[in-house]
Amino acid sequence: RKKNMKLNTVVITGGTGSFGQAFTRRLLAVPDGPHIRILSRDEHKQEIMANDLKNPRRVTFIIGDVRDQDKLRQAFDGANAVVHAAALKRVGPSEQAADEFVKTNIFGTDNVVSAAIRAGVPRSLLISSDKACEPFNTYGKTKAVAESVFVQGNRMGHTAGARFSVVRGGNVWGSRGSVVEKWRQ
Repeated sequence: RKKNMKLNTVVITGGTGSFGQAFTRRLLAVPDGPHIRILSRDEHKQEIMANDLKNPRRVTFIIGDVRDQDKLRQAFDGANAVVHAAALKRVGPSEQAADEFVKTNIFGTDNVVSAAIRAGVPRSLLISSDKACEPFNTYGKTKAVAESVFVQGNRMGHTAGARFSVVRGGNVWGSRGSVVEKWRQ
């Protein structure tokens, strides 16, 4: 395995969210950077993001959901990195619709792992949450399980050369759903 592998194609699930947009701008700032595939289920946010980007030639927008394994396999085909940022993230709604959080945050993550292995993606990264540490709400619990599923991908994808990593972050200042929104209101 090459330690300093050049990224040719990066797929970002949930790419129209706060993290996905910021990461896309960062990748586009690299002159000979990778092609970026944005996978999200919100065509309206995709259109807004496409209009805001300065170098949209290196970006492909794909309407899809992490709950759809076939769409993930298509999106991951030929990619050499996946950044999995798609998730349901609001604590309040997680208590009202726990089943939906399980379907997206756990089963969707399992779909990402399976699709990455099948597509031969060498590196995948899950963006998790500080709420996964000693979780007490449904959101945190589903993200904690998602982390375990992702790390388990290292055992499942070992022979295919697939590697899976997880990073936990706190709420990003000013991101959608952060307390800054409330203060500004």
